[in-house]
Amino acid sequence: MDERYKLWGGCFEEEPSAVLRRLNDSLGVDVRLFREDVRGSKAWATELHRSGHLTIEDYESIQHGLDKVEQEIEQELSSNGRLNDPEEDIHSVVERRLRAHAGEAALRLHTARSRNDQSATNTKLWMMSALGRAQSELLNLISVLLKRAQEDIDVIAPGYTHLQRAQPIRWSHFLMSYAWMFRDDVCRLDEQIGRLSSCPLGSGAIAGCALPIDRNRLAESLGFQNVTPNSMFAVGSRDHIVEFLNWSSLCGIHLSRLAEDLIIYSSQEFGIVQHSDQFSTGSSLMPQKRNPDGLELVRGAAGLLLGDSFSFCCILKGLPSTYNKDLQTDKEILFRSYDRLLDCLKVTAGTVSTMKINAKKAESLLEPGMLATDVAHWLVRRGVPFRRAHHLVGAALRRATALGLDLQLLPHAEYTNICAEFGSEKELREVFSWEASVEQYTSEGGTAKEALLLQMQQLQQWLHNYNIVRNNCDKKRE
Repeated sequence: MDERYKLWGGCFEEEPSAVLRRLNDSLGVDVRLFREDVRGSKAWATELHRSGHLTIEDYESIQHGLDKVEQEIEQELSSNGRLNDPEEDIHSVVERRLRAHAGEAALRLHTARSRNDQSATNTKLWMMSALGRAQSELLNLISVLLKRAQEDIDVIAPGYTHLQRAQPIRWSHFLMSYAWMFRDDVCRLDEQIGRLSSCPLGSGAIAGCALPIDRNRLAESLGFQNVTPNSMFAVGSRDHIVEFLNWSSLCGIHLSRLAEDLIIYSSQEFGIVQHSDQFSTGSSLMPQKRNPDGLELVRGAAGLLLGDSFSFCCILKGLPSTYNKDLQTDKEILFRSYDRLLDCLKVTAGTVSTMKINAKKAESLLEPGMLATDVAHWLVRRGVPFRRAHHLVGAALRRATALGLDLQLLPHAEYTNICAEFGSEKELREVFSWEASVEQYTSEGGTAKEALLLQMQQLQQWLHNYNIVRNNCDKKRE
């Protein structure tokens, strides 16, 4: 047997060139799927035995041999971080090592199976587990945001639109806005996992399986909900990877927006947030610097996640049907995006959980002009149509600017000269209260404490229910 074990090549007289091997060999990437390859192979051997294509002796040899192969690879990766096998991919490595343990029985394992359906199955098995881990990190981030929102509910800060001061809000309202974004990301991932859970194994290279294999039983043994309905679709579709890359890029955008806000709010010009030493770095030149590098890397990663999503779609767009070698790039992009996203989720959760909020600085950034809408609402409550109230407050703002004052310090006589409905000075002055401003927004989803507590209760209940369902599903799979 040649040193390099190949699953093909019977009709070839020459070896592939060295440069083709460098481009073709994928072991450095798909070694990550060794557990899934062994798991799929064990399930396939079981079906071959049940259908009468493996004797009990060969079947047991293969099962015991695969256990040894998995242990070997795990130990080597733990000690060396890589495999030194000369084979082109993990499928070849597993089969060559299996032959060393199971002898000729190993040559029967690949009966009616193709690397096309084998690789597609391995990748889906890995994703079904990995996406669950991504969900766990997202759920942790949501819990961190919720906890900080509960702790900081009495902090009132400027709310911004167009990065201009808009209206006072509770700081917790800002945090909860992102918690709900990430809740939607969890739900989107759930939908994707449902579509992902269809087993390609038994589809062969293109036409299906010529042996009486029970694909539904095979799928169930591997934890899939159903089987792929068409063999050509099974080996050629990478929609599940496109969905994940699109999802990760959207989640990355949400992380990037949160990162951008926290970077801005931690600048000296804002000073609302101070990041912990764990998630900050310093300058090699300027001793006073505290840089939010973790958040900046999260923000930058969003562009890379978008790029991976776009690049893989470009690979797919011109491919003819079924399997083409171009698809080998799927795992490289998938693993890269997955690893990057998980790191970003962990850094963001750590940053949010350890940051300090300067409540006094947040309140000092509030200025009376931000209560212009409150004054308009006050006029509306006195019977003035809103559009007219809007113009009247605008006139008051112009007059205050002309006098070099803010709305709160504008003399009451100036208000009544503009409009008699501005009423008594005492009533008008009561409008200029940050607490009163935020507390008027009691509608569901508003920034009043009552509305925020309701939001928190709803999200807490969703987390509780979601975790119960997840735990029940995990127990069923076990």
